[in-house]
Amino acid sequence: MSDKPRDKIYASPQPMIVDFAFDEKVAGVFPDMIRRSVPGYETVISLLGLLAERYAKPDSRIYDFGSSLGAATLSMRQRIAHDSCRIIAVDNSTAMTERCRQFLAQDDSGIKDSGIKDSGVEVDVICADIRDIKVEQASLVVLNFTLQFIPQAERQALLDQIYAGLLPGGALVLSEKLAFDNDNEQQFQSDMHLAFKKANGYSELEISQKRTALEKVLVPDSFETHRERLQQAGFKEVHQWFQCFNFASLLAVK
Repeated sequence: MSDKPRDKIYASPQPMIVDFAFDEKVAGVFPDMIRRSVPGYETVISLLGLLAERYAKPDSRIYDFGSSLGAATLSMRQRIAHDSCRIIAVDNSTAMTERCRQFLAQDDSGIKDSGIKDSGVEVDVICADIRDIKVEQASLVVLNFTLQFIPQAERQALLDQIYAGLLPGGALVLSEKLAFDNDNEQQFQSDMHLAFKKANGYSELEISQKRTALEKVLVPDSFETHRERLQQAGFKEVHQWFQCFNFASLLAVK
């Protein structure tokens, strides 16, 4: 990862901090930013491939909602054995989707029609709001650190929409930053996340300014709230399969 552009977006004092956005500046340093900011991110990405191998069904669709640069899409595509599957990678950032297409094209023989194709699974990269995408014939849907950026009042409707489009036995992977109802737990997990970022080279200034930028944009929920929403949507199984400090990933099965 040392050859990747270094995240220095918040390294200098900013007179006015605007809300965080996945713009050209963020897209340019995103691999470094997320690796140094989200504990366990690389493990989650790697293991998504194994989950895709287990849940992807022939002649089905796999949706990567909030696909950013395509790390989750690439991990899944490398492990899916069914050529008849199709991955739909969706992000509302033009800067992200443009780079996603480039990265995926570099990994295979090139672009075919509207999708990106290697010797197996085809990928469509779409720049759109995930709330506007109808989920159909899906065996797997991934929301990888994405729901937390959707307004809280709209999160249930999105999960309901995903559930409706999943095939029986289909799965949703929901990875999120967590909030904790217990004050001591919240303090411990926040402190450890802060220590993680400092250990990865972020300064107090960078951490403080980015926290301000994200304050109204990224709003985390508790594990209990996620479970309740998933159960309300209709999922019969909800497993917490990964956690590192205040970041976790759940698997919900229809």
